[in-house]
Amino acid sequence: MKRRFSGIVALSLILFISSAFIYNYPKFEWAKTTHDFGDIKYKQPVSHEFEFTNNGQGFLVISKVEASCGCTVAEYTKTPVPPNGKGKVKATFDAESIGVFHKSITVTGNVEGGPEYLYIKGVVKE
Repeated sequence: MKRRFSGIVALSLILFISSAFIYNYPKFEWAKTTHDFGDIKYKQPVSHEFEFTNNGQGFLVISKVEASCGCTVAEYTKTPVPPNGKGKVKATFDAESIGVFHKSITVTGNVEGGPEYLYIKGVVKE
């Protein structure tokens, strides 16, 4: 009986600690995750700011932002974002070739579920 009781107590403690960590995760809530630039001019960079709210319980920290190609540069909020605080990821696309484009930006932070993905698209015309 004593062994069964200590097993139940240990399992309860593990579940309690696990739920505390899950509950405290920060969470991205994006205003939107895709931006369509429409028609843009050749060799004229364009930018868009993706805004987010930390809709979780802990401070949100972005550790890395990577664009899918060298033609896109990303800037982002580098300070921890508190619960209900706001931040941004700014994507700048340098139109070096004519035609349709669809690029992704990978945002990695201390959120549950892995990286988040943002997208920019449009058509480069002369």
